[in-house]
Amino acid sequence: MEKIDTFSVLNLSIKRGDRSVLRGLGFNLISGLLLKLIGPNGSGKSTLLKTLAGLIDIEEGDVLSDGISVMGNREWIARNICYLSHKNALKSEFTVLENIKFWADLWGCQNKILYSLNQMGIDYLRDTPVRYLSSGQARRVALARSLCHPAALWLYDEPTVGIDDQGLDYLSIAMEKHLAGGGMIICATHDNLRIKDEMVKNFDVTKFSVSLSSSGDDWS
Repeated sequence: MEKIDTFSVLNLSIKRGDRSVLRGLGFNLISGLLLKLIGPNGSGKSTLLKTLAGLIDIEEGDVLSDGISVMGNREWIARNICYLSHKNALKSEFTVLENIKFWADLWGCQNKILYSLNQMGIDYLRDTPVRYLSSGQARRVALARSLCHPAALWLYDEPTVGIDDQGLDYLSIAMEKHLAGGGMIICATHDNLRIKDEMVKNFDVTKFSVSLSSSGDDWS
């Protein structure tokens, strides 16, 4: 993992098509902290995460890593950011292990496959095709896949969707371990994560939301 000491968003404005979603948004995140995005559906949380992951272009503003602009730097993003959508994006015909191994091979982190399975408590499912999993188990597979990524910055969009109380424990432990190791997380969730209070910083996205939509903020 390449360490990032500070990750800063400066005066960010984002459009989806002809529609402004966020305007003038800014924050500064330091290593060891989780930034929890607060706001109702339609406030722009998913849009912000997708933008930071390089999936949506920025209208105005800048993104800095340790004081250096990384806006639009695909190579930097691929190396330093792990983005987990609210969708699992798993191959249903593949086993749990095959799903994770596919990405671990691309990321060059095959040595973390078994670790990630154990970290999310799903090692016993390793040879099970994903199509036979419950929604909560499938979500744990997607989370385990993300744990393989060597990135310092995790972008998580509703990571707790579908997981049970035990799954939340596993996830919280993994997150806290990442933060304790000098990583950082930006997370949109309506749930209370079981992470030390001093590691969590709340960020109200609604202060920068141009308009709210009852249909949710993950629209195209």
